[in-house]
Order: sequence, then C-alpha cells, then structure tokens
Amino acid sequence: MAARVLLITVAVALLAGCGGKGGEAPGATTAPVPTTTVVPALADASTDPAVWDSGVTATALLTAVRAARHDGYDRIVFEFRNTLPGYSVSYVERPIVADGSGDEVTVAGAAVLQVRLEPALDADLSQESAPATYTGPTRFSPDAAIVAELVRTGGFEAVLTWVAGLDGKHPFRVTRLQSPPRLVLDVQST
Repeated sequence: MAARVLLITVAVALLAGCGGKGGEAPGATTAPVPTTTVVPALADASTDPAVWDSGVTATALLTAVRAARHDGYDRIVFEFRNTLPGYSVSYVERPIVADGSGDEVTVAGAAVLQVRLEPALDADLSQESAPATYTGPTRFSPDAAIVAELVRTGGFEAVLTWVAGLDGKHPFRVTRLQSPPRLVLDVQST
C-alpha cells in the first residue's frame, strides 16, 4: 500500500513538472480548434424521418400555419383547435403530387420536407356547412433563412399534407406542444 501511494505521488510530481505556463509544455503552440455551430436546442436534430401515431380517433382541426427565422434554425408551426394528429415528417423526392388528384405541384427550393398529418383536416366536417378551420394561405414564402416556401398539397380522407421547400437538406426536429395543440418543426440552418 505504501509503495502504491509513493508511486502515485511520484507520477503527480512528474506530470506537474512537465507543464509550462497554463499547463503547456515549454515552446508549445496552441492551434485553434475548428468549431461547428450547433444550436443546443437542436442537438437531437436529424435528416431521418420522424413518425408519431397520436392514437386519437378525433380529427385534428388545423387553425394556423406559420414559419419564422430564429438564430440557427427556422421554425414551422402547425396549430390545431382540438387535438394533435399523428404525423410523418420526411424528405421526399420530386415530383410532388397533390393528394387525391395526383396533379404535380411545384415547390420552390432545392429539397422538399413533407409533413403528413393524420387524422387531420382544415375544415370541420362535423358541422353542416363544413366551415374552414384554417383560412390562411395554402402557399406562401415566409421570412425565413432556409424555408423558401410552404405549400398545402392535400386534404383528403382525413390526411392533411403540407410540404416545405428548403434551400437544401437540413437536420430537423419535431416537437409536440399543448395549450393550444401545436406541432413544431425546427429546421437547423447553421
């Protein structure tokens, strides 16, 4: 045991003697370490598909779609009146086609991120006149860093589909929020 303590003491003394000012060896230079900016909130972002089954039978009613630029990411928000639908968010290849009709839909940007919401609609079919619950634009270009355009590509048989045209394929993260129910997509821009 005494030999072990002596050995540790000698090792510590030798290591302490090797360092120069600030723990560097005499004459050593420190090269800058390259860094990559990662927004802490997006550390878990990925380009892999994100899928979630809400397990609800009620149809989620879309009320708002918005997007905005933030430091290091663009945020896309889908807001609902009553509940959150299940979702599938993934990058898709062109051509982009409208649900139901199969018509080709043009989308600005180099990459397309598809958001498929189910069960979800943007009109309340439980009311006689089936009033629209989302009355905003179905195609718009937000003030964002990498989101070039958001386009509604379908609302068919309780499946609501939107696509985001991006300047390239970026990691993203999906978050579910309540009060009011919101699906939030943060797409990393740096």
